[in-house]
Amino acid sequence: HRLQLWRDLLYLVNESSFIFAELSHTMPKNNRLEQQRAEKREKILKAAVRIFAEKGFYNTRIAEIARDAGVADGTIYLYFKNKDDILITVFEESVADILASFREKLQGLDNPVDKLKAFIRLHLNIVKSDPDLASVLQLELRQSNKFIKEYTGHSFTDYLFFIREIIEEGQQKRLFRDDLQIGLIKRVLFGALDEISTYWVMQRDKEFDVERNVEQVSSLFLHGLLHRKAGVPAQGTNAKES
Repeated sequence: HRLQLWRDLLYLVNESSFIFAELSHTMPKNNRLEQQRAEKREKILKAAVRIFAEKGFYNTRIAEIARDAGVADGTIYLYFKNKDDILITVFEESVADILASFREKLQGLDNPVDKLKAFIRLHLNIVKSDPDLASVLQLELRQSNKFIKEYTGHSFTDYLFFIREIIEEGQQKRLFRDDLQIGLIKRVLFGALDEISTYWVMQRDKEFDVERNVEQVSSLFLHGLLHRKAGVPAQGTNAKES
C-alpha cells in the first residue's frame, strides 16, 4: 500500500508539473495574441481618423482604411461591423480618452472658476493639437445618420456630466449662481465650445488663437454664473472678434 501511495503521489506531482508547464507556455502566448489584436484594432481606428479627415466619411471606403492600417480588407470586419461602427467607436473611445485626460489635468485645481477655464482651454486645444480627430468629431460624425439616430454610448453623457460637476462645485462654494438649471448650463457651454471648434475646423486656420478664445468664452460664461459678491474681474473683453 505504501508503494502504491508513493506511486500515486509521484504521478500527481508529475501531472501537476505538466499542467503548470502547459499553462506557463500558453498564457504568455494568449497574452501576446490579445496584445496583437488590440494593437491591430488601434491601427485601424487611427487609420480611419486619418482617412475620414482627408476624404470625408461618405467618400471613404473600407479598403482605404485597411490599406492605411496595413491590414487586409476582411480583417476590418473581424473588429467592426461596418464603416458607421468604426466612426461611432472612434467617437466613443476618443471622448472617453479625452475626458480621462481632462480629469487628470484638472485634479490639482481647487477653484471651480479655474477648473472651468481649464476645461474650456483643454476642449479648444483639441482643435490645434489633433486637427484630424477634431475634423472627425466636429464634421464627419454629423454625416452618419446611424450615429445621429442610434448612438447609445456613455462617453458623451459622461463628458456633459463632468461640466455639471464643475458647475455644482461652484454653486456649493457660493461662487456660481444657484438659481440656474445645471442641465441647461452644461449644454449651453458645450454648445458654445462645439460651435467654436466646428468653425475653426472648417476654416482650417493654423493660427487658431486658443487662449484668446478661452478668455472671451470664460468671461462671457462666468459673468452669467458668478454671484456679484464673488468679484471676479472681466478678462479678455477687449479682444478682437475672430
